[in-house]
Amino acid sequence: MLPLKIVVIGGGAAGFFGAIACAEVNPQAQVTLLEASRQPLAKVRISGGGRCNVTHACFEPQGLVQSYPRGGKALRGAFTRFQAQDTVAWFAHHGVKLKTEADGRMFPITDSSETIVDCLMNTAQAEGVEIWTGTAVVAVKRINTEFEIILKSGEIIRCDRLLLATGSSLIGYKIAQQLGHHIEAPVPSLFTFNIPEAKLRALAGISVNPVRLKLLVGEKSQLEQTGPLLITHWGVSGPAVLKLSAWGARVLHEHHYQATLLVNWLPELSQEQVRQKILAVKNEWAKKAIALHRGVDLPHRLWQSIIARVGITTDDRWAGLSNKTLNLLIQEITQGKYLVNGKGVFKEEFVTCGGVNLKEIDFKTMESKLVPGLYFAGEILDIDGVTGGFNFQSAWTTAYLAGNAMGIGDSEQLRSHR
Repeated sequence: MLPLKIVVIGGGAAGFFGAIACAEVNPQAQVTLLEASRQPLAKVRISGGGRCNVTHACFEPQGLVQSYPRGGKALRGAFTRFQAQDTVAWFAHHGVKLKTEADGRMFPITDSSETIVDCLMNTAQAEGVEIWTGTAVVAVKRINTEFEIILKSGEIIRCDRLLLATGSSLIGYKIAQQLGHHIEAPVPSLFTFNIPEAKLRALAGISVNPVRLKLLVGEKSQLEQTGPLLITHWGVSGPAVLKLSAWGARVLHEHHYQATLLVNWLPELSQEQVRQKILAVKNEWAKKAIALHRGVDLPHRLWQSIIARVGITTDDRWAGLSNKTLNLLIQEITQGKYLVNGKGVFKEEFVTCGGVNLKEIDFKTMESKLVPGLYFAGEILDIDGVTGGFNFQSAWTTAYLAGNAMGIGDSEQLRSHR
């Protein structure tokens, strides 16, 4: 019997992990990985500021799926087969120890993405995976029980099983469509907010943790997140903003990134508690300048910006603060209104929502329900997570399941193997 011929298109995290999983479970299979660029694993190299945020320390599938604006329902079963704990164990088994930071993000203890790159490259080579770089694919055809892969060079490769792990690339979507799949339109996710207010931008570099953000988009859409916020020279960033951008990705796109952002700078206090703190400082420091004696735990420059927004000058004293201005100040602290008029980007890590329709995939094996022998993994799917290692985790999980299924056989064989 001839060995299985398996091709993986895409040399990113999902492509490598899928190829390795396949080669490990079936050493007799001929596994070939095709990558269009000269340097594979480019996104792994730059992720986490060059440290590689491998996964997140959330080890319950039910909790893990809460961090996926799209794809969480489909991933729930997949995470019972391979989740963050399994990722940690897999890398440990292959010589890479991970550490957990205070916010749950997990990185290699070396703090270098090269550790992950080297691990994946070396393991793939050790398992006999053929890695072809600088090899662009232009089309794929299904002929009888085989796949015919047409390369840009004109060469044709044939295989029994095919894994598409092309990320959010147009060629990947094109191939999936050529083979009969439907694509949910890709739009940006995980981005920062542009706010044109010069006084806010002048505070660039100030961070506040936590804040509570409420995003109003259109007439009905309302989203909330609590967490750290960073003021930038173009608007706002930070985990709370990035999470909002992920959950609001589609509706924000539909409204051309025009929205209203409400900021509660002191979310751990009720509005009444803020009022009492302001009244206390007003009574104690009546003759002092409001700009210099704030009474609430906010950065000094931010406080000065907040009071300026309600018309309080640097010369105004607490004694002269009217009830009307007091109410405006409390409103500004607990529900400051900022207009969003566009999006920025999040470092060099560009994430999109959209991709292959999840209803067309068997999430036990990641095999296409439409095309036998065709598998999917990673960002080509309509799955995206919030920032914190969740996008990599969905890549590891879907690639692991796809690799095992390709190497072993059909879904019944896979279930008996596990």
